[in-house]
Amino acid sequence: MFKHILTPYDGSKNADRALAKAGELAALVAAPVTILTIYRHHSMLEASLSMVRPQEPGNIDEAMRAHATQTAQHGKEVLKRAGAQNVRAFVRSGRPARTIVDFALKHEIDLIVLGSRGLGASGDSYMLGSVSHKVTGLANIPVLVV
Repeated sequence: MFKHILTPYDGSKNADRALAKAGELAALVAAPVTILTIYRHHSMLEASLSMVRPQEPGNIDEAMRAHATQTAQHGKEVLKRAGAQNVRAFVRSGRPARTIVDFALKHEIDLIVLGSRGLGASGDSYMLGSVSHKVTGLANIPVLVV
């Protein structure tokens, strides 16, 4: 059946549901689960326009990477507490859908489990979010949208 499961994780409620489903499936087929958290690279112009901590401008990419790392670690801890044995977590920068599909190809993933809508989701709940929609169109492996 499935030998390696990837679950993109952004900390949203739907990502939590997808994480739980990935854990259930991994337990059924004794497959490792890889968590992937993606953050968006910010240009220097965006960084200069940031209203966050104007007295401590810092590097927005570093802050985004740190937040993504915390999110990925949280997802890993959730799966471990649920009994998952073989869990790894990665953080990448890039366009989410393309990064997910490229990561899956590079790491020989054979199932992607992701939430129907993530943190950037807006609009009606009956529609797929843009990332889940794009992943289903780009991936050449099974994708389970939770």
